[in-house]
Amino acid sequence: MKDVEGKVAFVTGGSSGIGRGIALTFAQAGMQVVISGRRQEFIDESLAEFAAAGVSADSMTLDVTDAAAVDAAAAETVRRHGRLDVLVNNAGIGLTGPVMGATARDWDWLIDVNIRGVGNGIRSFVPLIQAQGEGGHVVNTSSMAGLMPIVAGLYSMTKAAVIALSEALAIELAPEGIGVSAYCPGPVHSNIAAGVSARPEAYGESGYAPPPAEFLERAKHQPYMSYVEAGERVLAGVRRNDLFILTHPEFREGVRDRFDTTLAAFPDEPLDAERAAAIPFLTSHPVYAPENRLPSPRLGDPVH
Repeated sequence: MKDVEGKVAFVTGGSSGIGRGIALTFAQAGMQVVISGRRQEFIDESLAEFAAAGVSADSMTLDVTDAAAVDAAAAETVRRHGRLDVLVNNAGIGLTGPVMGATARDWDWLIDVNIRGVGNGIRSFVPLIQAQGEGGHVVNTSSMAGLMPIVAGLYSMTKAAVIALSEALAIELAPEGIGVSAYCPGPVHSNIAAGVSARPEAYGESGYAPPPAEFLERAKHQPYMSYVEAGERVLAGVRRNDLFILTHPEFREGVRDRFDTTLAAFPDEPLDAERAAAIPFLTSHPVYAPENRLPSPRLGDPVH
């Protein structure tokens, strides 16, 4: 989707952090943007920031775990704007810690928001893009923690699920001209860590202590990426139709080591030719073929 001007985009979790950066960048590129979030005060902050930048956005309060509410938000978006071209499933919670420290309700909350929330967005919004018959794009926000599950426990599990889901959906929707990107940012200045303090009562007590105030304050001064730059990289990825939108080259060697470790775990044995002939649909796909890989992106490069 190289020409995005006038396109309509819905950004879940667009009321703060990375979602705000994505929505702001989209609006500055001439898109009609709808942002959603659970907390009206964050939505108001985003709208004020957009106005200060000379752009505007529409907004809705939305809990992505509420399937009926997501259905209603999709219908309302088309009612207000007449169409939908881009869906960004960005809403998520950054509950992290040791796997064995999690309560049953921690499992539930992370899966409900970070996986089922993405599923609700796909189920409700993508059919609207398909019905137009003009192509479009879906961005599912994962994380580098989905590729490097070192310290994030269940959070990494949910983000790895989003990557696999995005790859499968990209293959499924490509014939309709609908691109799908798994967005895997590294550290970005946002309030995702503080967001765990807004845990709904229905999910009970957590097995993890909330981040201490000094940790949150220290994070503000770390050399992380700005949420605006993180958003710019998403727009560039949508225009390029990237399957993976990666932001931080600092992770490259670690990811390479992880994949090399995976490859080294395959049995060093001859292929079973008969078995291989029976399962080619499981073992490869043109989307991964070298001739279909785009060159590595550089922020600011023109899109051809």
